[in-house]
Amino acid sequence: MEIQVATEIPAQIPDFKIGVIEYRNIIVGESPQMVKGRLQLFQESIYFELEDKQVTDLPGIKEWRTIFKKIGKDPNRYRHSAEALFRRVQKQNYLSPINSAIDINNFFSLQYQVPIGIYDVDQITGKVVIRIGKEDEEYIGLNGRKNSLQNLILSSDENGPFGSPFVDSDKAPVTVHTKNALQVIYLRPSISVEEAGRLTESLMNMFTQIHGGEASFKIIGCQ
Repeated sequence: MEIQVATEIPAQIPDFKIGVIEYRNIIVGESPQMVKGRLQLFQESIYFELEDKQVTDLPGIKEWRTIFKKIGKDPNRYRHSAEALFRRVQKQNYLSPINSAIDINNFFSLQYQVPIGIYDVDQITGKVVIRIGKEDEEYIGLNGRKNSLQNLILSSDENGPFGSPFVDSDKAPVTVHTKNALQVIYLRPSISVEEAGRLTESLMNMFTQIHGGEASFKIIGCQ
């Protein structure tokens, strides 16, 4: 699949980079007990960690709030998806298991403190472009609401936007019927390309251990 980052993003965020993983012939189902247990324990540990600090003090959360602000989106009104997860955990509104793909996605989003999207490739058409949303662009998100995409980083195919680090659309969700998937890790610009590769490969390896299939990854967007 052809994926590119529009030049308008690195023009504003010079070290912008994403990890992209393509999965083929995977089997998505209920998460193994090991994954459910690790996700629950990790959330409990985050809850205790946040007793004496704010979510916005966490380096990854802070960095992505800064990115939203730089591209013209108020991070207090539009909280990126990783921050939204941490705020749920802070309230002890722990994430319930959904399916193996979503649960792994949430686990690594919490671990890396960055937004991560995962999409059903068979619902995506043509080239994928990571760009900044235009005036009047919007979609129905997985939150069930109509979301303005203006000044948001988003993923778009030839039929229009389908994902963003704020909230993904309902156009290409990963379900138990998904066989091929695309995962986009919105990495912290401050990390090196080498570390970005290690983090992305680590996620890919854990994902394929659980879902089988084949996978490949790359880091794009960095100059």
